[in-house]
Amino acid sequence: MGEKINSYKELRVYQSAMEAAMEIFQITKSFPPEEKYSMVDQMRRSSRSVCANIAEAWRKRRYKAAFIAKLSDSESEACETQVWLEFACRCNYLDAITQDKLDKAYDQIIGQLIRMIEESEKWLIKSK
Repeated sequence: MGEKINSYKELRVYQSAMEAAMEIFQITKSFPPEEKYSMVDQMRRSSRSVCANIAEAWRKRRYKAAFIAKLSDSESEACETQVWLEFACRCNYLDAITQDKLDKAYDQIIGQLIRMIEESEKWLIKSK
């Protein structure tokens, strides 16, 4: 871990997820109106959920299973976001370069989440 991290907001994985979610928010503003309550809503929800689950995991560090479960939820939401990005690209709402860039960003986020899960002991709050 290196330096002591005092907040989930300091986690690189959270910062990357927030940046990606905000990019998705901006991009989806240009999607067709008929997608507002389906694809746009789902993409925004799943991308935001990655961040929210990381924050929830941070608060669950006293309990290994709960911590891992929340990180796993975040990982699943990141993968769901990748699926929505692929749909958006295939529907020509999103260009392939942007889709590829965001897909790679989510691959990196997923990798960071998996590492946190595998090294969960490093992140847990130890009882005194």
